[in-house]
Amino acid sequence: MQIHWGDLGAVFGVSLGITLATVVLFSLGIAAWPGNEGGGGVRARPADRPAATVTAVLCFGVCLAIAAFGIALIIAG
Repeated sequence: MQIHWGDLGAVFGVSLGITLATVVLFSLGIAAWPGNEGGGGVRARPADRPAATVTAVLCFGVCLAIAAFGIALIIAG
């Protein structure tokens, strides 16, 4: 049995990249979510910052799509 180190490295690199992208997108979604200003105890409502809400929802949606695609790969494989 032979190990194809190049292919193993490619799988590792893609897995690491997708993992880091998912973590960064989720972190950006949390940071963009209205009400995370961190001061004064006054929380912003989502209606007060529509661009931030849209950004957060898009980030969370992409994270959900990545997770669903990964699960689909595992189930189909």
